[in-house]
Amino acid sequence: MAKKIEAACLPAIKKATPKVPVIGVFATSDPRIDKDSRFRCQNIVKMAADVISGAVVLPDKTPVPVVYSTVLIDGEAQADIVAQQFRKAGVDILVCVPDTWAFPQLTAISLLSQFPPNVPINITCGNSGPRPGVVYAHALNGAISQYGRMAALNVGTWPDTGMNPKMTEQTAKNLIDWCYAAVTAVSLRGRRVMILGHDSMGMETALMHIIATRNTFGIEITRLDMKLLADMLNKKAYKEKELKDMRCWIDKYIGKRLELRNEDDSERFNRELAMYLIVRDLMADLNAVGGGFMSQLEWGSDPRGIPLPVADVMESFFNSTFDHNGNKAPVPFATEADMQGLLTMLFMTYLSGGNPPLFMDFRKVWEAWEIKELAEKIGVKGLDKKVDWYNKGLVDGANSGSAAFDWAAKPGESVKKIMEGVTLPLADEFYFPGGGNSVTFMTPAGIEGIAARMAYSSANGLFSLIWDEAHTTTVPAKLAHAMCNLTTPTWPHTFVVPKYASMVEYRQYPPANHFHMTWNLPVAKLQHWMDLTGVLSVTPWAARPKFIEGVDRPQPLVHLINGGEDAFKLLKSRM
Repeated sequence: MAKKIEAACLPAIKKATPKVPVIGVFATSDPRIDKDSRFRCQNIVKMAADVISGAVVLPDKTPVPVVYSTVLIDGEAQADIVAQQFRKAGVDILVCVPDTWAFPQLTAISLLSQFPPNVPINITCGNSGPRPGVVYAHALNGAISQYGRMAALNVGTWPDTGMNPKMTEQTAKNLIDWCYAAVTAVSLRGRRVMILGHDSMGMETALMHIIATRNTFGIEITRLDMKLLADMLNKKAYKEKELKDMRCWIDKYIGKRLELRNEDDSERFNRELAMYLIVRDLMADLNAVGGGFMSQLEWGSDPRGIPLPVADVMESFFNSTFDHNGNKAPVPFATEADMQGLLTMLFMTYLSGGNPPLFMDFRKVWEAWEIKELAEKIGVKGLDKKVDWYNKGLVDGANSGSAAFDWAAKPGESVKKIMEGVTLPLADEFYFPGGGNSVTFMTPAGIEGIAARMAYSSANGLFSLIWDEAHTTTVPAKLAHAMCNLTTPTWPHTFVVPKYASMVEYRQYPPANHFHMTWNLPVAKLQHWMDLTGVLSVTPWAARPKFIEGVDRPQPLVHLINGGEDAFKLLKSRM
């Protein structure tokens, strides 16, 4: 009779630490290859790992761990060894850097089959001639694509000869862009966001598609009742000293630009700051990576209840890269509990390595002729006919909350410089009888990034992302004042110019009343992420070419052999 073995009891832990994704780099080879070529393969593995290491970070700037194996996968036995090495190291993203011919099924496929089917795989090679790793890369990519699995192929450049070749900057950039997409997809699986309240104002474009969000992204939505926050606010479930410190921070950086009429206004503003402290702690308890808050109607606008202060400052602090305690990671946070807005900002924040998100109303699309007409009406003369808005127009992005303070200045500016552009006026009492203070600033010109908005369709069960490259612009001060007064002057304003969309297209195709922007986000990162998650890429702009070399990632082969990107994603969703 076999000896009974007792089960092992795991040690208790007080607080879970979410898993950080690990990138594993490996190479395949052929046992017939000469010794020097095999040493070169091992050197390439280390070279590629070093290129990635430190270049890919999470939003809190934590570098994503990178490991590599010098065991060249010649066949199944070596595939098992590397698989075991990678499992022990916690690898959940794979990068193959072949430099010689090998046999696909015996090598990388034998490794890949030992990982879950949603583990991202990248094949990066030089366009090598002597021992044709590029030939193997095409054979492997074709084999993986044939059985319907996503693989990214990066045929780059490094020297054909020499024991220590270095990949070119463009090859490295392409690899790092893909790694960001893979890290974003993997690191958010099993994470959660926290939503206070339900869908605000009946905005069904903001609904929490709980099952679809779980199945597509692996993200859970924790839903908390507004009463909990109201109770905690009344119970003063925060540290009084920290609230005082936070108010002192505001007084230091905002000063008289905090509009207050009396002590009651001051107390309402303090309650607004207290909301940030309470919600921050709730999110920390849940290990939440993002959040949302339902303001209208129940919290701050419904006179049948007791309207409470607006959450604008709270939302801005979450989305910013700093608060009263110093530098921090932006925590994407959506006004009006806009779940699709939150997802848009969450993914773009991770893809950019922690750049602050901007939440805006798609408030008013100004065609160029409208701006010129307004300028003439108010007596603004001598307009520069070469500037972007004069020839194309712009979108006035404005919303009562969620705009990261960072967008009050250009990227890289100090907190002092950023906050010099911020004003905290009293909230509009018609919309927000609970009072409190709004946030307002004017975003400077010249910030480049991606403006986008996520949507969901019950007809196909898929998420889509409508997006375009964009930049910010400014107009003469008198003209800007008049334009902002036509919308809501006490909210943040960002004048956005899309790169390819015409103003007619832009005002016709938004999937919701909100849109979002993140700076310094390469297009290829976004496209790779959509490949990995099955999100439909929507760019209906007549002026945008189908493929822009050096900007777009090449189409994955699995798309091409299945009728195109959209066709494959629709097929995959039904498998």
